[in-house]
Amino acid sequence: MAGQRLEAEWVRAWCERADEAIAELTRSFQERHGFPPGENAVVLATEASHKATDALVALTPIPSDLTTMFWVIDEVSLPDVDIGYFIHSPSMVASHFRAYGPVQIDREEAALVFASDGGGHLFALACSGRVWRSTTASSFDEFDCAAASLQELFEGLARRMSSHVHPISD
Repeated sequence: MAGQRLEAEWVRAWCERADEAIAELTRSFQERHGFPPGENAVVLATEASHKATDALVALTPIPSDLTTMFWVIDEVSLPDVDIGYFIHSPSMVASHFRAYGPVQIDREEAALVFASDGGGHLFALACSGRVWRSTTASSFDEFDCAAASLQELFEGLARRMSSHVHPISD
């Protein structure tokens, strides 16, 4: 996976699978949990989000896989998958960058925060293609490698969504 570039067609196919998993998750959610699901959604890119991506690229050099992702996806909200996962919109990524700058990770060039989880941990993509997750709810503390690539991160999200639809039994 590492070293391979993310392809827009692969991201589109992931979005279709994610939409199906979200539909199944929300269909049985209230019965399984006793309360209604949150807003679980994959929001596809629009002309406005493409402009926001262009503005982000003009603001700072971003890893090409992130640009590819943002040309397909505006944002992802999965509050009911594990503790929750959120891929931020390009405009939110730009706002975060303006406020806090890039994330400094040992042995990596500066990384760009593009996502978070429901616990406030941040996900950053480095130019190497690796995805890093903060060890605390701060961009100033340490980061651990979460995935070798953005594609690997999305594949993990797909597995997590599926496990909530079809729980793994002991």
